[in-house]
Amino acid sequence: MPPTQALLSSVFGFSAFRPGQAEIVEAVTEGKNTLAIMPTGGGKSLCFQLPALCREGVTVVISPLIALMRDQVRALKQAGVAAGALTSGNTEEETAEVWEALDAGQLKLLYMAPERLASSGARNMLKRVGVSLIAVDEAHCVSQWGHDFRPDYLRIGELRRALDVPLAAFTATADEETRAEIVTRLFDGEQPATFLRGFDRPNIHLAFQVKNQPRQQVLSFAAARKGQSGIVYCGTRAKTETLAKALGDAGHLACHYHGGMEAEDRRIVEARFQREDGLIVCATVAFGMGIDKPDIRWVAHADLPKSIEAYYQEIGRAGRDGAPAETLTLFGPDDIRLRRSQIDEGLAPSERRMADHARLNALLGLAEALHCRRQTLLGYFGETAEPCGNCDLCDTPAEVFDGTEAVRKALSAILRTGEYFGAGHLIDILTGNETDKMRQRGHDALPTFGVGREFDRRQWQAIFRQMMGHDLVRPDPDRHGALRMTEHARPILKDEQGIELRRDTIKNTPRRPAVKSLVSDEDAPLLSALKAKRRALAETANAPAYIIFNDRTLIEMAETKPSTLDEMARIGGVGAKKLESYGREFLSVITGEAAPEMHPTRRKMAGRVSGTVFDRLTDVQSQLSRGEDGTGKYMSCNHSTLRHIAERRPTSLSDIERVPGMGAQKAERFGRAFLDILTEEDA
Repeated sequence: MPPTQALLSSVFGFSAFRPGQAEIVEAVTEGKNTLAIMPTGGGKSLCFQLPALCREGVTVVISPLIALMRDQVRALKQAGVAAGALTSGNTEEETAEVWEALDAGQLKLLYMAPERLASSGARNMLKRVGVSLIAVDEAHCVSQWGHDFRPDYLRIGELRRALDVPLAAFTATADEETRAEIVTRLFDGEQPATFLRGFDRPNIHLAFQVKNQPRQQVLSFAAARKGQSGIVYCGTRAKTETLAKALGDAGHLACHYHGGMEAEDRRIVEARFQREDGLIVCATVAFGMGIDKPDIRWVAHADLPKSIEAYYQEIGRAGRDGAPAETLTLFGPDDIRLRRSQIDEGLAPSERRMADHARLNALLGLAEALHCRRQTLLGYFGETAEPCGNCDLCDTPAEVFDGTEAVRKALSAILRTGEYFGAGHLIDILTGNETDKMRQRGHDALPTFGVGREFDRRQWQAIFRQMMGHDLVRPDPDRHGALRMTEHARPILKDEQGIELRRDTIKNTPRRPAVKSLVSDEDAPLLSALKAKRRALAETANAPAYIIFNDRTLIEMAETKPSTLDEMARIGGVGAKKLESYGREFLSVITGEAAPEMHPTRRKMAGRVSGTVFDRLTDVQSQLSRGEDGTGKYMSCNHSTLRHIAERRPTSLSDIERVPGMGAQKAERFGRAFLDILTEEDA
C-alpha cells in the first residue's frame, strides 16, 4: 500500500481519496510547486496535511485566520499528528510548547498568520527549524483587488525564495484573473502544477426567492430546519441584530456577529458556533472565512451577495462534511440598486468597476435563471453539467413567457422620459395611472401611456427587476437611481433579439425542507444518542463537537451499526488515534453494552485484513502452545511478533524463523500452521 494511502486510512480514517485529491497529494508530496483550486468542502487541507507527514522536516502553513488555524491544529492533534500554531491568540504556555517541539524536531506542521512574515525573526526561525514545504491556504488573499486581500500575503513569494522550498497554494474561489495574480505573486510567474478540481458541490441544494416580507421568509426557512446549525448573511450590521432577535423570539438558539462588535464578543460567538449544535448566527461577511465547522446544515442570504464568487464562497460553508445541506438567497430591486451603486461609487479604476459589474451580472443571471441553477453556476466557472435535480428550479420548473414586447414597452417608456425616472413612475406610465406627477410632466400624453395594462403593478415590478437582473437597465447614481438603458438592451429594442422572462414567483417560503432528514426515522434515535455522547466528550475536552467526530461519521455509525472495533475502524473518519480515544465509548452507545478491551497492538490493526490474520494466528498459537499432543513445553509468541507476521506475510519456514521473536524452536512449533493461515488469506 502506498504510504499516502496507508496514512490516509490510519491517521485520517478515510478509505479513499475524494475526487481530485490523490493527484494533488502526489504532486505536493513529490515537492512540485502546486496551485490547487478546489471547492469549499472538497478537502483542501488534507492535500497539504498528508504530504507533510510523508516529507522530512516541517511544513509551514500560512493561513489568514486564527480561528481556522486553531481548529485545524486541534483536529490534527486529535488524529495523533504533531502540529502547532504561532498566533497572537496563543497563551504563553502554548507558544512555549510550540517552540519546544520545533527545537526538538518533533513538529510536522506549523501554522502561522501572514502578518508574522513581516518579522525577520520569524523568517530566521523558519530557516533554522528545517522547513521543507510552504502551504498557503486561502491563496486568493494575495489578489490586491479581491475582497479578502491581505497585504502580508505579498511576502510569501519572498519567503519561498529565501527558504528555497516548494510551495503549494490552495483556494476555493479564484477566477482566471485571480489565478494569474497568484502565479505572479507566489511563484514569480513560473507556472506551477495546476489543478482545477471542479466547483460542483452536489450535496448543496440551491434556491433563490424574490423578497416578499423577507424577515418572515428567513423565519419560515429556519423554522423548517429547527435544531440545525445555520448562518444568515445580512447586508448591514443592524439587520444581523434585528434578525437574531427575531429568531430568538421564535424559539431558536441565535446570536449576531459583525465587525462593529468588540473583539472579545466576536470570539465568544465564534467559540459558541464551533461548540454548540443548532446555533444560528446572523452575520455580515466578516463571519465565516475562519469557520472550519463541517456540519453547518444551511446558509441563508437575507440580502443579495456582492458577487457570484462571494455567493459561492459563502454557501460553500454549508455541508463541508458532504452530508445534505441547503441554501436560500433572497433578492429584490433594492439589492440590485445597492450593489450597482457600491461598485459605481467605489474608488477602483474603471476597468475594475467593469469587472465587478460583470461579476454582479453573473450573480443576477443566477438569481433570475429560468432553468437549473447548478448549470448556470457551474457555467460561470467554465464547467458544463446536466440538470442537477437539487435546486429549486429542478424541483419546480419556472413558468416562462416571451417578454420581448413587454421589455420593449418598458425601454420605450424609459427613453421617452429622458432616462430620468425610476421604476415606480415608469410603471404608472405603462399602466395608465394618472397621478399629479404624471399630469405635471405631460407624461399622460406619451404614446407609451397605458400601453402595458395587460400586466398589473406587481407583474411590472417583476419585469423591471428582471430587466435589471439581465443588465438591460441600470440605476444611475447621478440621477437618484433613475433607470438608464445599457448597450445590452439595444438588440431587443431594435427587434434583433428576443428575451424570455419568468412569471413572478413571489410565494411563501416552504416550511418543508428540501433535505428532509440526515437519516431514516428508524436510525434517528441512535444518531441523537451518538450526538449526545459526542457533546459530552467535547465538553469534557473543551473542544468543538466535530473535532471528536463530524456528523457524516456519526450518520454512518447510525446507519451501519458497527458491533466491534474492527467494524468501527471501517467507518469514514475513524482513524487509529480516534479509535483508541473514542471507539469503545461510541461502540457501547450502539451495542448497549460495554465494549470489550482490545490489546493496543491488535487495536492498531483494527479494520484491516492484517487484524483478522492476527486473530487467527493468536488462536492457532494458543492451540499449539504445548504442541500438537498437548504435552510439550509451553511456548508462545508475543503480540509484536504476531503483528509482524500478519503484516509482512512471510512465505517460508526460514522467513518465519527470521521474524523478530521467533527463532528455530518457535518456527518448528508454529511455522507450518502460520504458513497455512497466510496461504489461505492470500488465496
